[in-house]
Amino acid sequence: MARKLPRLQANEVIRILQQHGFALISQRGSHQKWRNDDTGKQVIVPYHKGKQLPVGTLRSIIEGSGIPEEKFHS
Repeated sequence: MARKLPRLQANEVIRILQQHGFALISQRGSHQKWRNDDTGKQVIVPYHKGKQLPVGTLRSIIEGSGIPEEKFHS
């Protein structure tokens, strides 16, 4: 059975993205665009300091990044 997704804040997700080769390429308001030039994958991370990302948003980031879901479980 698949484990439930953890509730993560944007800064925790960003740290995981950076560990997997993603770099910040732009920001508009509270939304940051992260891209991995090696894989061509790109994700948008809503950055609201201190707030947890909604589960659906986190799932979308995981699917869009191509990073295995297990890497988001601490």
